[in-house]
Amino acid sequence: MAPLLRALTRRSDLVLRQFATTSTRMMTIPETQMAQVYDRYHGPLYYQEIPVPKPGPLDILVNVKYTGVCHTDLHVWEGDFADQVKVEFPMVGGHEGVGIVVAKGSQVDQKFEIGDIAGIKWVNASCEQCEMCHRGYDQNCHEAQNSGLHVNGTFQQYAIVHAYEAPKLPQGIDMAKAAPILCAGITMYRALKDTNVGRGEWVAITGAGGGLGSIAIQYALAMGMKVVATDIGAERGTLCKKLGASHYVDAKGKHDHEVIDEMIELTSGGPHGVVHVAPVPTPFLHAARYVRTRGTIVMVSLPKDTPLGADTVDVVVRALTIRGSYVGNREDADEAIDFFARGAVETPIQIRGLSELNGVFKDMDAGRLIGRVVLDNDK
Repeated sequence: MAPLLRALTRRSDLVLRQFATTSTRMMTIPETQMAQVYDRYHGPLYYQEIPVPKPGPLDILVNVKYTGVCHTDLHVWEGDFADQVKVEFPMVGGHEGVGIVVAKGSQVDQKFEIGDIAGIKWVNASCEQCEMCHRGYDQNCHEAQNSGLHVNGTFQQYAIVHAYEAPKLPQGIDMAKAAPILCAGITMYRALKDTNVGRGEWVAITGAGGGLGSIAIQYALAMGMKVVATDIGAERGTLCKKLGASHYVDAKGKHDHEVIDEMIELTSGGPHGVVHVAPVPTPFLHAARYVRTRGTIVMVSLPKDTPLGADTVDVVVRALTIRGSYVGNREDADEAIDFFARGAVETPIQIRGLSELNGVFKDMDAGRLIGRVVLDNDK
């Protein structure tokens, strides 16, 4: 037996011994499945057979049909968070999964029945006891278990999640297109709420032609905001305008002051808020100059080794707010899914197979992706 398979088997057996009271109802569940596994930071991705996990009393087991690929998955694999949290190798990444409930724990209530459609998001479980959980910020729980970081995620055909953290999706929903909502949609919806931009006011979205940005444009419009998008390249601009952005600022080849001046002119004084999605620092530095006085910049992306570089005097004198926004809570998840289910948000996706994850990571790292990649876990 290969070392990775032995380690994952031990982990699965431990869960089975600990949670022997699990109810599985009438559903055929295989003993093994295909998954993408890695055993060290930036190590090779092994597309291999591993055991199907066993759900505990509070868990559901989901046959993951589709999973989105998030930039955070790339960050985790590359070890960018290694100083903050250690991955327990071997690990299966992924945290944007949608699939069918095939088993449920003995303590799972009627929220889920076998055959329901469930989502698996970044927060796989929270403690329900701490201050953050009591205040409704389960995403900030210090004991949270994150999919693809602390527990095996959605780059596998079967995955477990605590039922209270799993959103329920309506029957008949397009599972492939719904997958990115489980992280990208929830994250962008929450970030837009955190800008405090009102209906009819301007919001700027950096990195707007990428997977997160393309979804942010649609949520902003559905929430009544006016959108000015910025990114690099005409192709990304075409996508942004197609999605409904009023303006597109192409930063490619432009000096800093040209981008700043264009933003201020197009929005008659600067956007009221900015959602910084681009995975590089320069667009944030631009935003700190063009955002309207008393405006809010919300940080979502995680550029490597990048201290904030806004001018302190400008921040104080213009009373700017710079804040972070970290995924969303359970209420945000339900609301974000509702926007999608009602047709207010579309997810521009390209579908590849689970076996192709290594190539997807390469394309993502090189900045070659437009829109969101979703993996078909049966391929």
